[in-house]
Amino acid sequence: MNDDSPNVSIKPLGKIATLRRGITYSADMLVERDLGIPYINMKSFKKGGGFNKEGLKYFSGPHVVEDLAKENDLLIANTDVTLDGDIVGIPAYLPVHIRKNPVLFSHHVTRLRLENEINSHFLYYLLNTEEYRRWMHKYARGTTVLMLDMNAIKRIPIRYPATIKVQTEVVRRIEIIDYAIEKTEALIKKYQNIKVGLMHDLFTRGITADGKLRPPREEAPELYQETPIGWISKDWNVIPLGQISDITSGVTLTSKVTPDQTIIVPYLRVANVQDGYLDLSEIKEIKVNKKTFINLLLQPGDVLMNEGGDFDKLGRGTVWQGEIEQCIHQNHVFRVRTDKNILRSFYLAYWSESNFGKKYFILSSKQSTNLASINSTQLKAYPIGVPDDGEQIRIEERIDSINSKIQSLKDERNKLSNQKSGLMHDLLTGEVEVKVDEPEAAHV
Repeated sequence: MNDDSPNVSIKPLGKIATLRRGITYSADMLVERDLGIPYINMKSFKKGGGFNKEGLKYFSGPHVVEDLAKENDLLIANTDVTLDGDIVGIPAYLPVHIRKNPVLFSHHVTRLRLENEINSHFLYYLLNTEEYRRWMHKYARGTTVLMLDMNAIKRIPIRYPATIKVQTEVVRRIEIIDYAIEKTEALIKKYQNIKVGLMHDLFTRGITADGKLRPPREEAPELYQETPIGWISKDWNVIPLGQISDITSGVTLTSKVTPDQTIIVPYLRVANVQDGYLDLSEIKEIKVNKKTFINLLLQPGDVLMNEGGDFDKLGRGTVWQGEIEQCIHQNHVFRVRTDKNILRSFYLAYWSESNFGKKYFILSSKQSTNLASINSTQLKAYPIGVPDDGEQIRIEERIDSINSKIQSLKDERNKLSNQKSGLMHDLLTGEVEVKVDEPEAAHV
């Protein structure tokens, strides 16, 4: 966008918008259900920009009209307790069903009430670009909590097409791809929910040799047995994990090593072992002696399980497939090497992802606020419902199939997100000229 063009306006944020921080109301006046005025707080903002409906509360008490945000107002987060700046300055463009009526907002949120010369949805997209994210980071202050310097951000130069029609056309084009992303994310959630139901059926009813689920227990009780972990097929055995695998904790980072017997190798941390996949974007190295290296060297087929973390991720991990040569693991990651004649690696990983795994880990773990942990003794006692090898393979294949569908949708979402980034860059910087059928005179 040529800054000297008569079709471009550049003004400080404070000249095109009136900024107002909200007020924090008592928590006992906030409710989960739609029984009052929508109340926007920090939890309402997504890191990548946008509105998080999961964080929405409703306010049921008295309020001041001046504290309301109206349909064409834009809200930005002015506080970030994480100190990483991912939230501070992020805008949220509220869904139509919320912004069609006034909303309240907390003191962690700033309302931008715009002049008529700029479209609020256009400004939302503009503030989500890298250039304007850098401006917001520049004016964030604090040592324990990041907060925007409200006077400073008023000086941020906002560059925009001088006509509302062009702005609206830019928004329309970006909204098309936004809608495609939204539909793809809805499909991902749908198939993830289908997977939960499928896994429940697979690990209670199993799959017979002809590829069919066994009839439900209510229809064929003779096919099932009651066990300490619940009703499962009578053809299965319930075996503690420690009896059919070798479970090893990893290297302690503070371990002392002998200088003449050390080597430097990559190792996996808790951050690398995610729920069902590995995040290998950052791999650290450690100095260990040769004996430790040999004992902890990961082999393809090893199942990695985290010792602790959030409740929904406790104990769950994934199968190591030799992604990095000569790699070991730290002590907060368990390596489970199964007896392949009895228990397949991927079957174990999927079992741990199921409700059986969740229930056991939560009930057995040592818990603190929002965190939990298990030790090797508890992991060795972990009961596994074990069918024969053929049935394990059939169960794996069913789960692999839906995982493939979910991954395909995630790839499509990522592709769309990359296309959106490129489109936003082209349209919001003016590198691609946007034309409308009927020219409109520029604002003076």
